[in-house]
Amino acid sequence: MTTAPRCNTRRPLFASAPSLTPLTVSRFAVVVTALALVGTVASAADQPQWGHAWDRNLVSAERGLPVTFDPASGNNVKWTTELGTETYSTPIVASGRVYISTNNEHPRDPRRPGDRGVLLCLDEKDGHLLWQFAVPKRELDPFYDWPKTGMSSPVTVEGNRVYQVNNRGEVACLDARGMANGNDGPYRDEALYLTPRTEPATNNPAPSGPLDADILWTFDLTREVGIWSHDGAHSSILIDGDFLYINTSTGVDNTHKVIRTPDAPSLVVLNKHTGQLVARDQEHIAPNIFHCTWSSPALATFSGRRTIVFAGGNGWLYGFEPVKSAPSGGQPLTLVKRWQVEFDTNHPPGDIHQFLSNRREGPSNIYGMPVIDAGRLFVAGGGDWFWGKNESWLKCFQPNAAGIITADSLKWSCPIGRHTMATPAIHEGRVYVTDSEYQLRCVDVSTGTPLWSHDLGAEMWASALVADGKVYVGTRRGGFWTFRDSREKEVLGHVDLPSPICSTTTAANGTLFIATLTRIYAVAGR
Repeated sequence: MTTAPRCNTRRPLFASAPSLTPLTVSRFAVVVTALALVGTVASAADQPQWGHAWDRNLVSAERGLPVTFDPASGNNVKWTTELGTETYSTPIVASGRVYISTNNEHPRDPRRPGDRGVLLCLDEKDGHLLWQFAVPKRELDPFYDWPKTGMSSPVTVEGNRVYQVNNRGEVACLDARGMANGNDGPYRDEALYLTPRTEPATNNPAPSGPLDADILWTFDLTREVGIWSHDGAHSSILIDGDFLYINTSTGVDNTHKVIRTPDAPSLVVLNKHTGQLVARDQEHIAPNIFHCTWSSPALATFSGRRTIVFAGGNGWLYGFEPVKSAPSGGQPLTLVKRWQVEFDTNHPPGDIHQFLSNRREGPSNIYGMPVIDAGRLFVAGGGDWFWGKNESWLKCFQPNAAGIITADSLKWSCPIGRHTMATPAIHEGRVYVTDSEYQLRCVDVSTGTPLWSHDLGAEMWASALVADGKVYVGTRRGGFWTFRDSREKEVLGHVDLPSPICSTTTAANGTLFIATLTRIYAVAGR
């Protein structure tokens, strides 16, 4: 096997994913990578969201998973399918279908050419295409929707409905069966929706076909709530009852110093049946966003009280009351805040944007999801990966008897690499976290004491997955590693793939689903 190259490092005219000056085009993926979905579990072995249930923990109950595999010989490879050229989303598996977002550099349908964000729905048995959602790029400023980045958000599946935030910053509800059972409506304009807005022939769009998604409804975050997405929208949607909780991906403009829409919300709630706006935060987070809002919400129960936990783009953690009912009038509800706490209090005061590209001091940012385990909150964050200081931490917060988190709730803080995009994975007294210093780290869950670390030889935008007594993680050099889930370090396997890995591995139905930038592998023991 050859060693995979680093992620695409083209130097674009403008910066990419989280950026300001020309950096890697792929960096937005970053967000996605570290990041990451919730909803009702479709079946015991499916994985219809990113992370376990509502707590976002990256732990699977799957068993019989292989230690390693070999694409060259086909050993332990059930099937593999070509994707685009930049793939950052986590695979999601539900009801015999695998969902993975990518770009359109390898078009599947000649009627949908050009640069697009693409959600592929593949058959779980053999990886063949069932349908795709090939969404045209955003117009105007490329910082809304960076060229060739594709679609980065993972889906959340509940029953026959697929929920996703696409590359245009629009929340879409799709029929899991696509057009196979007809255009179900009430949305009927798929052909027009899938036509680039800049084409003069939008009044005569290519008709919808059997390979196209069936849209049930959409909600435009830019038009409806005034966000300014940066490089691309990413959200892992949380479902609670009838409601969808969505981080809006609002952020800085192309100067990386200006918030064009300071009144935009960072967290919104939609009715999952209709797409109606139900609620939004009024915490005025936007003016203090250092880069963008890419961390997705979790649902916790602290002292018997259910709480929506959200990490804002300003580096603060928030606890909100879950919405109990839709508004009776025309105006959306205001999310009720129960608590807020700053993740990193050790930064200089003043305008946060003056610290752009300052690697010594400045604010912190959170890319990954907050995780709840045994009534505690775990968060990884620190200086922004592209523009911030070279410090990051894994932190554990213990709510008080009333279920409130304050500055005094910090139980421990463990320094990790310079930067991190990780969502922590917590299992049987151990926390696993990845960082920019090539390290997979294992930390004691009670004390924050480092137990072991391993140099994987490359940065990691992906988070670790714990399953079947093993820890799986991929790197941006294409290395796929397997460790024993233990307080003692033991490397079980290593595979060099010919393309970088920027997505967290998914385990479902006895199979690992591993996505590189260009291919997805379904891997299972025999």
